[in-house]
Amino acid sequence: MPDFKTISNFRKDNSKAIRGVRRQFVVLCQQLGLFGEQLVAIDGSKFKAVNNRDRNATSAKLKRRMEEIESSISRYLTALLSIGKSPRRT
Repeated sequence: MPDFKTISNFRKDNSKAIRGVRRQFVVLCQQLGLFGEQLVAIDGSKFKAVNNRDRNATSAKLKRRMEEIESSISRYLTALLSIGKSPRRT
C-alpha cells in the first residue's frame, strides 16, 4: 500500500488527467441516469412529452452545468491537496 506522500505526489503530478477522468465519469453517470433520477418503467404506452423550462437542456445550461462540475472537481482536488499537506496522524 503506498503511503500518503506517494498518493499526494501522484495526485499533484497527474491532476490534469485526474480532472479529465473525473469529468468523463460524471458525464457518464449523468448519461446513464445515475444522478438524482427516479426509476421509471414504461410498458409501451404512449405519453405526451413535457419539455418544460426545468427539464430541457440548452447549450447555455449545458455549459453552466459543465462549469459547475469543473468547480466541484477543483474544490474536491483542493481539499485532497490540503489533506495531503497536513501532518500525518498515527
